[in-house]
Amino acid sequence: MSRILREGRLSPARKDVIEFTSSIKDDVKLSSAVVQINIAHVVMLTEKKIIKPSDGAKLLQALSEDLKVKLDASSEDVHMAIEEAVLEKTGSEIGGNLHIAKSRNDQVATAIRIALRNQLLDLMSCLTDLQESLAQLSENHLKTVILAYTHLQPAQPVTFAHYLLSRFDAIDRDLQRLQNLYARVNLCPMGAGALATTSFPIDRKRVCSLLGFDSLLENSIDAVGSRDFILETNAVLTLIAVNLSQIAEDLVIWSSPDFGVLELPDDFTSTSSMMPQKKNPEVPEVIRARAGHVLGDFVASAATMKNMPSTYNLDFQEVTPKLWSALGNVKSSVIILAKLIPNLKVTSDTSTKASTNFVAATELANILVRKYTVPFRSAHKIVGSLVKSLLPKKLTLANVTPEYLREIAKSSTGIEFSIDARDLESLLTPLKIVESHKVKGGPAPSEVKRALLARKKGLAAAKHRISKLVRHLKEAESNLKRVAKSLSQREIRGDTKLKNGKLEVQ
Repeated sequence: MSRILREGRLSPARKDVIEFTSSIKDDVKLSSAVVQINIAHVVMLTEKKIIKPSDGAKLLQALSEDLKVKLDASSEDVHMAIEEAVLEKTGSEIGGNLHIAKSRNDQVATAIRIALRNQLLDLMSCLTDLQESLAQLSENHLKTVILAYTHLQPAQPVTFAHYLLSRFDAIDRDLQRLQNLYARVNLCPMGAGALATTSFPIDRKRVCSLLGFDSLLENSIDAVGSRDFILETNAVLTLIAVNLSQIAEDLVIWSSPDFGVLELPDDFTSTSSMMPQKKNPEVPEVIRARAGHVLGDFVASAATMKNMPSTYNLDFQEVTPKLWSALGNVKSSVIILAKLIPNLKVTSDTSTKASTNFVAATELANILVRKYTVPFRSAHKIVGSLVKSLLPKKLTLANVTPEYLREIAKSSTGIEFSIDARDLESLLTPLKIVESHKVKGGPAPSEVKRALLARKKGLAAAKHRISKLVRHLKEAESNLKRVAKSLSQREIRGDTKLKNGKLEVQ
């Protein structure tokens, strides 16, 4: 434990206990955020005249310069490491006041939120890149027919563009969840102290504003004792991981010779050390596996937190690494998938597969209902009986004549009709079947083209929203630096001016 905390109530700590409880190895991600928090806190303390302007200036100078922070287990965590570095620069008379009216409890909760909100915005941007890849590839395949599967059995023909947009839409919901989550992450716990705020007349809203937060996390116990924002983040990351894993699974299955729907680019695959003919889909396989790690991180976080009493407990320290781990796995998977998608090639011979797998059967039943007034359940039975009769003979719908279908209909349902041969011929071209599915959200090229244009507009709007959030944080960070610099320099010149208790920056 830091020597700062071992010179009062407690005797020196055991080295093995220090190493066991230290979070320093995981605190690197928080170091920049902790410095920002300290700068904002000192600005507020100075403006509120809780510390002398000269002391505030010296603290801000120390924090704004390159600190030699010793990030090892002897400092226990990044918060104490930064305080020790400031003490070395300013001495105990001045540096000893850095921690007035704050605790590591409110500081760590704030630091995680600062680091997390940047990571969330970065992930949102990566997801829009993946959506862009899907949309661009869709434009090239508006009339490329593939077979869609249910239960891994050939079901109905669709276009590859229609499939790609289905993945676009799933990712869009992930993006919406992240945007909603961001609003709950971007709340400021600072000023909550250890759990009951402080008797010093601090201005929590000022620190909140300086750090670029939207609002305060008001209740002090809730502020230091809640990590539901981490659980919610891990839950959203798990949903994203599930979507990514399903895409990866499709790529693995569809690129296998037995399915032969897609070919993966060479530079995203590998071969066997023994079998030279192999082309192994290693990138999708790793994405699929890492999705499992993300789910595990969520479960581990929830299991850790479910039995904790209120306010702060050091168990929290074990939860935060699960957050960074899940974020890292999801982000890297999104980035590599966005690079893989544009290089996919459709290789399936849909016409032959469609014929041998009877994927036009549903449309034949629809024709019987629509043009020949056969009840749907009867039409379903007739077509099912037809397929059953063709399979042993190794025949397809291409071999069916109006007479043969009439005999099947009469024997299976007692219904008599005479189908036009042209209706049977229409079933032999998968694209024609797809083109007839013009219902909103369907696979008809005209409908997919409309949907694609709408998705691209939505994507542009999403990118604009993300850019606006990024810009807000950058402006807040620049303002904090300006205020800190002006406050320290004006104190040196002796012309510090405050308006309504806050520093005026010219």
